Amino acid sequence: MVRIPDTKVALSTASVYPESTATAFEIAARLGYDGVEVMVWTDPVSQDIEALRRLSDYHGVPILAVHAPCLLITQRVWSTDPWVKLQRARAAAEKLGASTVVVHPPFRWQRQYARDFVTGIWRMADETDVRFAVENMYPWRYRDREMPAYAPGWDVTQDDYRHFTVDLSHTATSRSDAMAMAGRMGDRLGHVHLADGNGSAKDEHLVPGRGTQPCAELLEGLADGGFDGHVVIEVNTRRAMSAAEREADLAEALAFARLHLASPPVSASASTSAKSSATSDTSASASPAPTRSQPSPTVRAPRTPRTPRTPRRPRSSGSSGASGSSGARPS
Repeated sequence: MVRIPDTKVALSTASVYPESTATAFEIAARLGYDGVEVMVWTDPVSQDIEALRRLSDYHGVPILAVHAPCLLITQRVWSTDPWVKLQRARAAAEKLGASTVVVHPPFRWQRQYARDFVTGIWRMADETDVRFAVENMYPWRYRDREMPAYAPGWDVTQDDYRHFTVDLSHTATSRSDAMAMAGRMGDRLGHVHLADGNGSAKDEHLVPGRGTQPCAELLEGLADGGFDGHVVIEVNTRRAMSAAEREADLAEALAFARLHLASPPVSASASTSAKSSATSDTSASASPAPTRSQPSPTVRAPRTPRTPRTPRRPRSSGSSGASGSSGARPS
């Protein structure tokens, strides 16, 4: 039997760039996404809580997450003070009914912010029911040189956070083992940015299934483990030749996510064996993040990867058919 997935699949508004935030809501509604993640950036609508509420109500698409303005191009959005940015992102999430604020680790030149970041995120997380899910990043590369751009570091599992976001385009760019990273995050993995990549120095954000990342295996492992967060499609559609092509890519990404989140549940014995294997593999490959003196949930690591399968492109007659709009991720 194939079960209906419990996990909601949302569309990042960054996935329609250079189209507008409003266009993302329209496409999400037309394709049948469960909600949106709002990337707060230079589009004035993305910064306006009342405008976002009206879009959500008009299209009947809930806002499930808010991505704080952490990009280079958003250094002056919602203040130049990074803590003010996070406070405003939390306030927006609370007012809009979103459960998660996605945040990047600081840039290395934000020295004071970086110094206080781990303790500051814990403090803010203690003040709200909204999850602050810190996202894995990657080192910047130029030719054969690698430059650390983030502090405390791009591999967020090396530090102590209550919740994590795993981004599979970023694992490709950092050339990390995505399954091992998700295993280290364990039950603190609260949010997923679903995309793909081929290990290029460029953050590619390909449609899942078009790169080398274990997108299908991660989703199936999350489904088996009772994941209670959201999966967000965050892909680059900037090179789409037409609105219809962009929408077809977003329909394909949605179909991919739902297919693999609805994988048949494994038997109890197989699930236990897979979790034990994943736990031993990840503990051997990297040290777990330090933990605070608080009750720790039982870690459900993603299932041991199966032989990779090549997903088929959804047919136009599928439940999330495509038809019109344009975009790529702001960087």
